[in-house]
Parts: sequence; structure tokens; C-alpha cells
Amino acid sequence: MTRTLEAPGARLRRLWLRLAPLPGGRRLFSWLLGRMVPYSGTIGAVVDQFEPGHVVVRLRDRRRVRNHLGSVHAIALANVGELATGLAILGAMDESVRGILTGIEVAYTKKARGPLRVEAVADIPEVGDASVDTRVSADILDTSGEVVSVVHAQWRLGPARR
Repeated sequence: MTRTLEAPGARLRRLWLRLAPLPGGRRLFSWLLGRMVPYSGTIGAVVDQFEPGHVVVRLRDRRRVRNHLGSVHAIALANVGELATGLAILGAMDESVRGILTGIEVAYTKKARGPLRVEAVADIPEVGDASVDTRVSADILDTSGEVVSVVHAQWRLGPARR
């Protein structure tokens, strides 16, 4: 099967499986992911777990992602939530499937301060010749385990162009 830029999920999974067990491999994977998706790379998130349909990402609280109130910026939260949902769903797809975000809803329940843990869970749909829409959610939690934000992302999955 030919690889395409439109269908990176299977490529990312292979890269994860190769790098994650190595010392510093998760950080290297996360850095490479940031090079592939430059805007999402700006927040410096680190992928801790990457299974088809389940992803855990960590985001450090630092000046680069803060707002004027001294908490993690709303758009940084949306960014890390979208990144986690995309990895969860696209990482479960083979190279014949590509995806694009078609909608996002973000609820902010508490000021986000300190290191954050983002967990995205996706039900994996069957993707054939026609596009399929699927909703993937990510919870963003602080160190006490309280939810500071919830991201609901709508992904359209369909056949990759060759």
C-alpha cells in the first residue's frame, strides 16, 4: 500500500511503536509529531500513551501556553484536546483512510493550572468508500484529577487520495 500525506495515522502508529520503548523515545515521537503538525507542535505536548482509540497526552504549564490570568490559555487547551482526539481516531486507521476535523466544541470548567493530562477515547468506525463522521472526546485533567476542560471533536474519515 502506498503512503500518502493525507493518511498519516498508520505511519504515526509505526513510528510510535518503534520509538516509545526507547529512552527519550516518547519525547522524540512528540517532537516529530510537532514537526508534522506545526501548529499543534507549538504547545509542546508529549504523548504518553498511543493505542488505537485511546491516547494520553501531557501538557506542561509554562509561560508559552499561559494567558493573562496566569492559567493555561483556552486555545492551548483546545489545541491539545484536538491533537489527542486526532491521534486517537487516526491512529486506529490504516493508510487507506484520511481524516479531517470538521467541528470542535470545548467546555472550560475550571482554570487550568499546573501539569495537565489529556485522555482521548474514540469508538472506531468502519470506513469504506464513503465518508463517515465520528465524534471523539478528550478530557483534560489537572494533577488533582479534576476536569478543567472537555473537548468534543467531529472528525470526517474517508478514503485517502492516491
